[in-house]
Amino acid sequence: MPGLIGKKIGMTSVFSADGRNVPCTVIEVGPCVVTQVKTEATDGYEALQLGFEDIKEKHLTQPQLGHFKKAGVAPKRHLAEFKGFGNAYALGDTIGADFFTEADFVDVIGTSKGKGFQGVVKRHGFGGVGQATHGQDDRLRAPGSVGACSYPAKVFKGMRMAGQTGNERVTVQNLQIIKVIPEHNLIMIKGSIPGSKGSIVLIEK
Repeated sequence: MPGLIGKKIGMTSVFSADGRNVPCTVIEVGPCVVTQVKTEATDGYEALQLGFEDIKEKHLTQPQLGHFKKAGVAPKRHLAEFKGFGNAYALGDTIGADFFTEADFVDVIGTSKGKGFQGVVKRHGFGGVGQATHGQDDRLRAPGSVGACSYPAKVFKGMRMAGQTGNERVTVQNLQIIKVIPEHNLIMIKGSIPGSKGSIVLIEK
């Protein structure tokens, strides 16, 4: 699906036409530059590679610098591919926030906040035993039994246990764009999106 690379700025709220307070996330989208045009003849599929955020040349390798010089654009920190643009854009074109319109519905892909090693209560929402009675005063947040002894005599795969939480690629679907501010390359999306402030996200129509 066609889309752009963006950066999560933070959250705010706006009032709708009927007076409701709507929480929304502010995202800086672009300007994204077309750094490569992939075609059916040369690559086997059609897509656009977009670049976002300038970076100094000293931080790139020679192959990376050659890639940007071939495209005739300044080096970019982040690259991503999007399908579905067709022949609307050529090498070196710039795409901004005006690519989206208000009331569009988009999918947002990002990396969730890392929480480190967490127990089952925080990681999976377990409720605990509920009462500190019958000698259970030190086991309130324990996961409980993970399997029977004689049969099936094993722990099934996928059993919800403690472990690394967050820091995963997450896609949130069907989020509505509340407002587009093209002069500042900003869009406001209803609700929350994965990631912390300053994290990179992909916004797909």
